[in-house]
Amino acid sequence: MSYDKVLQANGLVIGMKQTLKALELGEVFEVLIAKDADPRIIYKVETLAKVKQIPVVYVDSMKKLGKASGIDVGAATVALKK
Repeated sequence: MSYDKVLQANGLVIGMKQTLKALELGEVFEVLIAKDADPRIIYKVETLAKVKQIPVVYVDSMKKLGKASGIDVGAATVALKK
């Protein structure tokens, strides 16, 4: 599952603002977005990823995505760095 990608990734960018910055800099090869995240928050990430032609994978839970990323709170988005 997608959470395994997070656990095995060499570099992670956690959170919407950091994900947007990494996308703009071309440092990302894939973005994971939690389905239960607020659509107003993830809209910019989805749009920029589409423009940059970066694959977006949707996962079930912000809480699980945060835990897989090694943080104690939920994460709306996580980017896997090149």
